[in-house]
Amino acid sequence: MKISARNQILGKIVEVVKGTTTAHVKIDIRGGTIITASITNAAVDDLQLKAGGAATVIVKASDVMVGVS
Repeated sequence: MKISARNQILGKIVEVVKGTTTAHVKIDIRGGTIITASITNAAVDDLQLKAGGAATVIVKASDVMVGVS
């Protein structure tokens, strides 16, 4: 598969937690650094994502925000 996004990071799935409609997929991208993606349960099923599997994190965003008080 070819895509235009340049921010592609190879990793290993360490956890998939499904909620009512959305799942959190945790991917270890090296040395214990974890990126968590929120995707639909349907996408998890379609991609057959499970712990131990290989995955590529693809980042295509204009903003990433975190705030605390």
